[in-house]
Amino acid sequence: MPRAVDGTKRKDRRKKILEQAKGFYGRRSTNNRVAKDAVAKAGQYAYRGRKERKRDFRKLWIARISAAVQAEGLNYSQFMHGLKLANIELNRKALSNMAIEDKATFVALCDQVKKVLA
Repeated sequence: MPRAVDGTKRKDRRKKILEQAKGFYGRRSTNNRVAKDAVAKAGQYAYRGRKERKRDFRKLWIARISAAVQAEGLNYSQFMHGLKLANIELNRKALSNMAIEDKATFVALCDQVKKVLA
């Protein structure tokens, strides 16, 4: 019985890697040996990126809240402390959206924080 060299499992394995490497530059997208390393590295970047995205969004929300609160004469840390004292439990994402989309409610929230801090 002859030895199977180009079996379907082998082709499928290579095909899967080359499909994942679609859009890469040069031999990284066409050559299996190079593509395998490129796909592995891309996977590491993707894994790390999913963790970083959470940090980046939190930074963005904090920056937006800080900018909106400074216009009301407070700073970010005072504002967050005041929210805690006033037992107002809103996450940073909601506060950030409120500062952008619903300015009147955000100003009312700032006034409430100022009363609690005074």
